[in-house]
Amino acid sequence: MGRWRYTLGFVALSVGLIAVLYKGFGRNPHEVPFMMKGQAAPTFALRALDTGERVSLEDLKGRPVVINFWASWCGPCQMEHPVLEWGAREFGSQAVFLGVVFEDTEDNARQFLQRFGASFPQLVDPRSRMAVDYGVAGVPETYFIDPKGIIQGKHVGPIDPQTLATRIRELTGSAPSTPVEANR
Repeated sequence: MGRWRYTLGFVALSVGLIAVLYKGFGRNPHEVPFMMKGQAAPTFALRALDTGERVSLEDLKGRPVVINFWASWCGPCQMEHPVLEWGAREFGSQAVFLGVVFEDTEDNARQFLQRFGASFPQLVDPRSRMAVDYGVAGVPETYFIDPKGIIQGKHVGPIDPQTLATRIRELTGSAPSTPVEANR
């Protein structure tokens, strides 16, 4: 009788484990549940790192916006940066690209950008207020905002050229060219 109890317990545990594993398979680990999708993007007005000029979301209404949170100390950000540089060059006429320095010093951010390039505005987020408003959990994270100011998606981790091109196409309704060599 005791043996059956252990067998039934083992079967129940196994079925539960299989159900959990089955539910997890086929999911993209970069697709993090995101409660802000479909909601108005939090407004911001931040200073550009290089010029000191004020950049606000309100001034960008009517244009799709791609916002990337990054830091100089972030290894995946270093891997991702050439893709964003390529994206800004390739799709900059279709969408506004912005970088937001996350929990880093301005000097370190400037050194990073001197080494890796800075073809789109980089914003300083004092005390990470914008990052908190957007729900940033870590870097890199990239947000996609449509021309009406609605968040259409978020990508967690380093973004690849194909995903970036697809997200731009979703924001603009256009068919961007296929990414060839983003790491040039």
